[in-house]
Amino acid sequence: MVHLALFLTLSGLHLGGWRHADASEADHMDIRAYVALAHKAERAALDMVFIADKLAIDGNYGGSIAATVTSRAVGSPEPLTLLSALSVLTDRIGLAATVSTTYTEPYHVARMLGSINHYSRGRVAWNAVTSVSDSEAQNFGRKRHLEHAERYDRAGEFIEVVNALWRSWQPGAVVRDRESGVYAQAEHVRPIHYEGQHLRVAGPLNLPPYDDLGPVLIQAGVSEYFSHVASRHAEVIFPVLPNISRAGQFISEFRGKVAQAGRDPHRVRILPGCVPIVAETTAQAEALQEELDALIHPLAGLTFMSGSMNHDLALYPQDELIPDLDTEIRGSRGRFVPLVADARARGMTLEQTALSYARNLSFPTFVGSPTAVADQMISWTEDAGIDGFTIIPPYCPASDDLFFSSVVPELQRRGVFRRDYEGNTLRDHLKL
Repeated sequence: MVHLALFLTLSGLHLGGWRHADASEADHMDIRAYVALAHKAERAALDMVFIADKLAIDGNYGGSIAATVTSRAVGSPEPLTLLSALSVLTDRIGLAATVSTTYTEPYHVARMLGSINHYSRGRVAWNAVTSVSDSEAQNFGRKRHLEHAERYDRAGEFIEVVNALWRSWQPGAVVRDRESGVYAQAEHVRPIHYEGQHLRVAGPLNLPPYDDLGPVLIQAGVSEYFSHVASRHAEVIFPVLPNISRAGQFISEFRGKVAQAGRDPHRVRILPGCVPIVAETTAQAEALQEELDALIHPLAGLTFMSGSMNHDLALYPQDELIPDLDTEIRGSRGRFVPLVADARARGMTLEQTALSYARNLSFPTFVGSPTAVADQMISWTEDAGIDGFTIIPPYCPASDDLFFSSVVPELQRRGVFRRDYEGNTLRDHLKL
């Protein structure tokens, strides 16, 4: 069976999508708009909704935020605040939010997510990311973002600490025995005394866990450092896999690393992002894609790439071959090193590369009728060995409406996606 998550966004992924005539005009801070999307996903029995996050408005392009705020949609709620609200405004669907392991502390994260897991009765996941840019670092007292290896080393320790804090209360710790006066058994609540290179945390957590497994751990990325950490810890991964051949290679290698880490490689759910552009006919879907592409602001892709690369693309002529940036990319290397290499091999200018990136952010785009999109999704699961997808609408709400009303029923008709939930927790949905 295929697993499906919904990338929860009001602007959509396509960088021209927010300008489309049918796009939502909802305030990005309006909780009712997010609840409405989550309810659609819940009625369709999706595994979870997924909230992405950045800790800054990208200011890498040209050294200011000006180009970013004028060229693309910016601004969204703080993820754990939104997750807390959704935990009591939904009933069954899983709820995942992004947390930076570089610019938060594990005790705070363990406490907040642990609380929300109680509110939702076991439906929470956290997407542990390392953040990508100097713009983010400068909001937390640093001039520069940590280098790739250091931030993933910290991420590995961070995950270990959070999990240890959730385990610092053993099952049955709380007895609430009024007669004896014993609230909790002391031998079942223990400090963790964690001491690593980056983190030192005494513990225990000051609240009991909802269950003995804790929230589901998601990690997003494709780089070697990402794979090293995720193969040891992740229960779900959200990779950027632009085509089926690269997907097959990455997944085979990643599952091998999970096995080398002593874990069951088929107990890690691989849910890459995809962008469905759906219409009643394939011709109409292709026309919609052209409409969206025509709405991309010339600077939208350049600002997004500069922020995610953590390198200022304003330094280079837009109308010349995109330069070799291998040694310059300090942010998301797993996504951009192969993208730049491919663009150079195809003779693309920087402007052409940025416009191409603005269409899908390197995620595969499935264009066509509901039947054609379902065909493409099933082909990926069969040929690349993925477990499903994180659905990223190109714009909202019309694009995701058609996905829920046509593509999901087609997948259900073919027997590859559930018609209703079989359990109550996110671990139940994901079969973890």
